[in-house]
Amino acid sequence: MTLQACLKSMRLRTLPLSLSGTVVGISSLGASGCVHPVPTVILLILTTALLQVLSNLSNELGDTLHGTDTAARQGIHYSLQDGDMSIPEMKRLIAGTVAACCLSGLGMILCSFGTLLSVEPAALLLLGAAAIWAAMHYTLGRNPYGYRGLGDLFVFIFFGLVSTCGACYVCSHQAGLAAVLANSLLPACAIGCFSIGVLNVNNIRDAATDAENRVTVAIRLGEKGARIYQSLLLALGWTLLWAHNAGASAALFGAEVSAPGRPWRYIIVLTLPLFFLHLRGIWTREGRALDPMLPLLVMSTFALSILWGVGSIL
Repeated sequence: MTLQACLKSMRLRTLPLSLSGTVVGISSLGASGCVHPVPTVILLILTTALLQVLSNLSNELGDTLHGTDTAARQGIHYSLQDGDMSIPEMKRLIAGTVAACCLSGLGMILCSFGTLLSVEPAALLLLGAAAIWAAMHYTLGRNPYGYRGLGDLFVFIFFGLVSTCGACYVCSHQAGLAAVLANSLLPACAIGCFSIGVLNVNNIRDAATDAENRVTVAIRLGEKGARIYQSLLLALGWTLLWAHNAGASAALFGAEVSAPGRPWRYIIVLTLPLFFLHLRGIWTREGRALDPMLPLLVMSTFALSILWGVGSIL
């Protein structure tokens, strides 16, 4: 097992997507939101990245064991498929990544709360265990949820709600739960929609080969329906962000929202052309030609999250 094989299977190009929700969550309460800015934020970002790597490795192993990744697959080939890594080696790599996730997550909670022996840290430990389980069982195990058309739901929960609201709470829990939800819930739902969009592009591209072993939302909707679904996901995500900036979150939760309606909060509009470019590709490309639309949406979402952070702090 070589370092190159490990890095190929870790799929580092996916990390900006998983970090998008974290960036939005960290910055949602504005310049004064983080009560533990340095150690907590560093460990939060590390934990998020490790969970994404764990998901990628488990996905590759699960698809290999279920016979889904074949030579006919339209997407990029990874180490198991190319013979650069054996199944026992992949299992050892996954075990090491799980251990790293646990250590990083424990450190993050300790830095934020100062203890593991109270209700809030205990709840976060359970949430972390659920995140590890979800990362591993998208395609791995006897009855993976990704093979039953539930991938979109789990992506929304963990890449959207948990990633964004969880990051905001870990960094800003002293502000209170109402303030955390008011400042992060609608943006979390938006990031969840964009993250589902990344999965949906992958499923549109691989629909022909996936149909033999699994069920996805893209397969259920059909080619045209999946493209309409993609358009609706992105439109809904932008609508939620706009509604939050216009003050809808404050009205829903009755809590103060950081700088509602301020012009800097709308700086995210600079990324809108990237989303239109992505949708153009979705409607004009097929099969392997769709693959560039994956990193385009990933980087568009990450760029949006960075500008969201800048706008929130300014």
